[in-house]
Amino acid sequence: MVASCQSYCAGDLLFHVASKGNAITDVTQGMIDHVAIVVSRDSVIEAVGSGVKMTPIDSLRQQDGYYLIGKVIRADRKQSIRQARQYLGRAYDHLFLKDNEDIYCSELVQFAYVDAQGKPLFSPIAMSFHDATGNITDYWKAFYEKRGMAVPEGEPGTNPGELSQRENVKIKGRLR
Repeated sequence: MVASCQSYCAGDLLFHVASKGNAITDVTQGMIDHVAIVVSRDSVIEAVGSGVKMTPIDSLRQQDGYYLIGKVIRADRKQSIRQARQYLGRAYDHLFLKDNEDIYCSELVQFAYVDAQGKPLFSPIAMSFHDATGNITDYWKAFYEKRGMAVPEGEPGTNPGELSQRENVKIKGRLR
């Protein structure tokens, strides 16, 4: 894998930019639908459908689109990676809820990243399941209705597109 701008380092974030829209990009900023944490030149920790796991960076090229490389400013990279490792093996949070043991990709980042004093770098935001017109999309209505739940619109959470826009994340390149 070659970074077209600058190389990635342990502790950087890789934001997946989808080549076409999907249920996540329909309700979040930009075309970013996933985020992973770089652990080494060869691997990332990510929360995906099979749960929180280590993934070879080379396998990321099998996905459509590309990745943006984000440097987290003021992060204690080593401590943040140690904290991310604590979540290995956890189930994926398909419901995107804050108060359960399962975890989704940007929630992993939110929980893992701390500064040198051990303080969290990413506070939660209000979750959004609505489109640009302010309406909750049919996809998310059906998704939660099928599970007998209300859409958790406005509940505390996070999403990868919004994380990529935080002032303490500097996009420093592109990974193909």
